[in-house]
Amino acid sequence: MAGSAGNASFDLYQLSEEHTMLRETVRSLAEAKIAPFAAAVDEESRFPQEALDALRAADLHAVHVPEGYGGAGADALATVIVIEEVARVCASSSLIPAVNKLGSLPLVLSASEDVKKRYLTPLAKGDAMFSYCLSEPDAGSDAAGMKTRAVRDGDHYVLNGVKRWITNAGVSEYYTVMAVTDPEKRSRGISAFVVEKSDPGVSFGAPEKKLGIKGSPTREVYFDDVRVPADRLIGEEGTGFATAMRTLDHTRITIAAQALGIAQGALDYAKGYVKERKQFGKPIADFQGVQFMLADMAMKLEAARQLTYAAAAKSERVAAGGKEQDLTFHGAAAKCFASDAAMEITTDAVQLLGGYGYTRDYPLERMMRDAKITQIYEGTNQVQRIVMARNLP
Repeated sequence: MAGSAGNASFDLYQLSEEHTMLRETVRSLAEAKIAPFAAAVDEESRFPQEALDALRAADLHAVHVPEGYGGAGADALATVIVIEEVARVCASSSLIPAVNKLGSLPLVLSASEDVKKRYLTPLAKGDAMFSYCLSEPDAGSDAAGMKTRAVRDGDHYVLNGVKRWITNAGVSEYYTVMAVTDPEKRSRGISAFVVEKSDPGVSFGAPEKKLGIKGSPTREVYFDDVRVPADRLIGEEGTGFATAMRTLDHTRITIAAQALGIAQGALDYAKGYVKERKQFGKPIADFQGVQFMLADMAMKLEAARQLTYAAAAKSERVAAGGKEQDLTFHGAAAKCFASDAAMEITTDAVQLLGGYGYTRDYPLERMMRDAKITQIYEGTNQVQRIVMARNLP
């Protein structure tokens, strides 16, 4: 019997000391330097500059960047913990480390050494942010149906098209852009490029007016005869779509992390409230109906967290060269389950506060609005179920 003699430090389902310390560090920073601005960021629909400054100062804005490019070299689970703890106080701010990973992971996975050095180094330093340009007005869930074109012209490619729903557009300096280089080949005719905000012909639409994550700008990005040097191609021509899908296998887990954080913040607030709020002569926490709601919320959250952390461990093993064939399934499952749980938990948290939960004087209506997007972006939860069904382990 393995371990039958007993092992007080049985670590199989326990965070390492380093991961636990990281959580404590990020939680302290988030509560001190990000939480105080969360309501104003939402109310004013403004970019959370205070969060970016605090995350940069603590080297937490892009922890996934490998050490060889000046980054922290954090593993996938550490990245999840950073995003989770920031999202616990401000979902908009958690999109800084999350989208920096989404935008730059195609480079980590597929780019030449020169492209990695040129773009990952300033990202690690905090001099630039990265965004990811895949979706288009007529290519959402069917991303392979994109129309943005990249036509070879000597030692450049000329890009024309529109990308929609681009997170942190206008703030980010760099954009990973998927574009069609061979229309005959559908997904195998799509290539990936690094485009810079300063490239002539790049412009942005007005910020979308959204239900939630109002502090993170979402805008269209327009490419009007943008000349991109051929050495900014990410990987070989025609491999862009495959890189995009491999990227999402890893980064869906960061959306699960964001959902976990939002749900944890809502549960923590609701727990504190029901102990203080008195009706019928006693705290409402004493009523079994309330206790059952809290129990269900905590149970869903813990199930989502274990699934997400296990998926993050798979992501790390794959990134290190492992052969985890079921990462696609587990990444989709973590994102889908955690975001559904976050929507349920935040909705119940609003209910526990009654009328107060419905007002902007309390943070729960914001958390409920923020939770909704986690069921939609980086692949709707309906698409996640398709992905899971096609990749059953």
